[in-house]
Amino acid sequence: MQHSKVVVVGTGFVGMSYAYALVNQGAVEDLVLIDIDHKKAEGEAMDLNHGLVFGPRKMNISAGKYSDCKNAGLVVITAGVNQKDGETRIELLNRNAKIVKSVVNDVMKSGFDGILLVASNPVDILAYVAWKESGLPSNRVIGSGTSLDTARLRYEISSYVNIDVRNVHAYILGEHGDSEFVCWSHANIGAKPIKDVIKSMDEIEFEDLDKIYVSVRDAAYEIIKRKRATYYGVGMALVRITKAIFNNENRIMPISVLNNGVYDCEKDVYIGLPAVLNRDGVHHPVKLELSLDELVKLNKSADILRKNLNLIGY
Repeated sequence: MQHSKVVVVGTGFVGMSYAYALVNQGAVEDLVLIDIDHKKAEGEAMDLNHGLVFGPRKMNISAGKYSDCKNAGLVVITAGVNQKDGETRIELLNRNAKIVKSVVNDVMKSGFDGILLVASNPVDILAYVAWKESGLPSNRVIGSGTSLDTARLRYEISSYVNIDVRNVHAYILGEHGDSEFVCWSHANIGAKPIKDVIKSMDEIEFEDLDKIYVSVRDAAYEIIKRKRATYYGVGMALVRITKAIFNNENRIMPISVLNNGVYDCEKDVYIGLPAVLNRDGVHHPVKLELSLDELVKLNKSADILRKNLNLIGY
């Protein structure tokens, strides 16, 4: 594994859930925290350092400045304002686009030449903004995309069929938001298509698939109603992406990537698609043979993202 240095921009709930998970899993060697409130970043670094004795490896953890991005392999952007109760991810657009633009400009001034990972919402749009503002090749700018949505989907299916979640294989594709959809045509439990599983098990019916989709789509809203924000799940998803990059895993994950004609929909958008991840970032998106209904949904999702990008001049 190459020398692994991560800079996290934003020490809010998501940024620190990610940082905490990094420390607990010993995923990197160097971790730098940047926040507009530098004192908070210092306090968070102190707190994490005090737990290193219980962790799996030696790590260097500090509060830093944008100049620390110069030799980082990965910069993770979690900075932004929180999603309000009842607010869609798209409505976050205007409030967070300016923040990400400013952050990326400061990161690039350092001489940074690594991989940018965007987690701020709406993530597909902000990943596109980060790509345009950074000048980096598209394979080195990615968003967390539908990685968390897919984890939620696998958990829900697992709960229905009482099979370990790690043996449930299915993707949420499209926008990380209201127009996302389940790619049921490629959903499997073990090596068995989910439609065959339904026919052979009493625990799940075809009618349950719509219930599962709605539960996954609305999961963030339901969590926000109860605790005002979601952060643990996405923090763990970001660690999984980080490990795939630094360990050069060639791991397939549903993340936000530039479509660029891979799928038959709007090309000039970042959108949630399965992609192969390694130390170069995105090696390539994986093209699935979608059903006609799924293609319609993907086109709708891509069109929504392009429309909103147009609204902010991209």
